[in-house]
Amino acid sequence: MGAEQHPGQVRAGLLYAIGAYGLWGLVPLYFFTVKACPAHELVAHRIVWSALLLAVVVAFLGRWREVITAFRTRKTLLMLLASAYLVAGNWYVYVWCATHDQITQASLGYFILPLVNVIAGLVLFGDRLRFAQAAALAIATAGVIYMAVSLGQFPWIGIVLAVSFALYGIVRKVVPVDGVIGLTVESFLLAPVAVVLLVVWDLTDGLAFAHVSRELDALIAFSGVVTTVPLVCFAQAVRKVSLVTIGVLQYLSPTLQLVVAVSVFGEPFTRQHQISFGLIWLGLAVYAVDTVRAAARRQLMRPAPEPVPEPLDGGVPLTDSQLMALDGRRRSDL
Repeated sequence: MGAEQHPGQVRAGLLYAIGAYGLWGLVPLYFFTVKACPAHELVAHRIVWSALLLAVVVAFLGRWREVITAFRTRKTLLMLLASAYLVAGNWYVYVWCATHDQITQASLGYFILPLVNVIAGLVLFGDRLRFAQAAALAIATAGVIYMAVSLGQFPWIGIVLAVSFALYGIVRKVVPVDGVIGLTVESFLLAPVAVVLLVVWDLTDGLAFAHVSRELDALIAFSGVVTTVPLVCFAQAVRKVSLVTIGVLQYLSPTLQLVVAVSVFGEPFTRQHQISFGLIWLGLAVYAVDTVRAAARRQLMRPAPEPVPEPLDGGVPLTDSQLMALDGRRRSDL
């Protein structure tokens, strides 16, 4: 699994990851409410409203100096430019799926994504798998492969979603900025292009924003929150826990997406889906049990803390050198 990290950092990373993937799993419910807005326009709005929201957040936190430093650091800026366009492309494909009744296809993509991340973690970051973890991922992989084959067509939508977001995660893991600053710089890099495109589209074909209803306008503006919150959580998580752990937790998002697709939007859940879904959850169960057992073993093997020297007359505890001097004086008295 790579180098051990502080338990508090890992715990925070797990909470961030659960928050990110839980929100992403439910986000099709939001996109269904804005189906009147074309996918390309909605992506542009997501960028603009996210940039505005993040500007307020950065000002409130008093972190503009960090944003400026990121823009002045060539390597950081180029890496965030790459991650910005990776995530923008991922957004477009996903929004297209959500607004064209293809949520099951999107779900397949995010079932594939953790496997891509695990491979990246093993190859690029030196993560290591225990036997039970490898078995768990093999079972989940079998479920994903069965799902892809049973569809009877090449899952290009799923492949694009998986690869684009995996590359985004890799870049964000090595960029030396935290989630808020990184996402702010990404949004600022994309916002000028998004504004120009919105103006051009409004002059040529017209926009849904400001031309349909105030309710739709409010929902489109809310895309800044829908976009920013889970991405900040993800960017924080990917810097605190290994990509192997991220790879497994990411199954939460497509699982929720599939539940929404079937129970809310009435997309079919065939026997093939049931078999694939069952294999994936079996793999997750094996991984979860192994993780709990490994954590318990580490806790048992952790050495007990050394006792703190008692203070004399309510004073400050003695140092090692003071204790040695005191012991010498006692010996001379004898």
